[in-house]
Amino acid sequence: MTLPPASPPKLSVLMCIHNEEARLGSCLERLTFADELVVVLDRCTDGSRDLAAAFIERIGAGHLIEGAFELEGHRRNAAIAAASGDWLLEVDADEQIPPALAAEIRATIAQSDADWHPLRVDNYIGDRLVRYGWGAAFGTSQVTRLFRRAVKHWGDQRVHPKVTFQGRGGAVLTTPFIHHVDRNVSDMIRRLDRYSDARARDLRASGINETLKHNVLRVFGRFYKCYVRRRGYREGLWGVLIALMAGLYPLLSYLKARLEHD
Repeated sequence: MTLPPASPPKLSVLMCIHNEEARLGSCLERLTFADELVVVLDRCTDGSRDLAAAFIERIGAGHLIEGAFELEGHRRNAAIAAASGDWLLEVDADEQIPPALAAEIRATIAQSDADWHPLRVDNYIGDRLVRYGWGAAFGTSQVTRLFRRAVKHWGDQRVHPKVTFQGRGGAVLTTPFIHHVDRNVSDMIRRLDRYSDARARDLRASGINETLKHNVLRVFGRFYKCYVRRRGYREGLWGVLIALMAGLYPLLSYLKARLEHD
């Protein structure tokens, strides 16, 4: 007796969006390999909903979740809960999945016995690819975005929520995805301001169990980590800037938590 071929695993792509009309279209155009798209629309007032709805109609499966989510983890967990795929892939609007990575993802989930797989990241500042120096909570060159359903859970922090996984991790996929992390220096400084605002709120909520001395020392430790250990020096002045932003982030967060109030 010949058994029918097993159907390929279903892949759901998850997105969390706040007013991303300007770059959402180019991101969605590279997601046609998905079986389902789940989009959380967080207080969107632009055309993001229409773009997402049109893409869901195009691929024939998906969900739109609209609401107000104060915490990043809450909206990401809402997307995970709404997905019906065997495997889930998280993608942000400022990211793009190249065709080679799309093919690698489909091949991986068809044969993997692991529960999650990390993906490599190619970070761009404007048109410049910056490969080295990322780390210390201000950027990453690798992140775990591909996982089986019910394996990943996001924490309650406002910025860089803690993530927990169940099961067993698998190999890092070879092809990186593209991340347009910042447009220019001013954009990077604005991101530092947003991140430190959110981190300050987390610190106040937890009672600010940190000291000024500790955070001053972290400026130097994080700069060294990004510029030397993560080879940011290979990126010239961009490496200096990334290391500086990473070093200032915890100190600015601490000072905002002490000096400002919600």
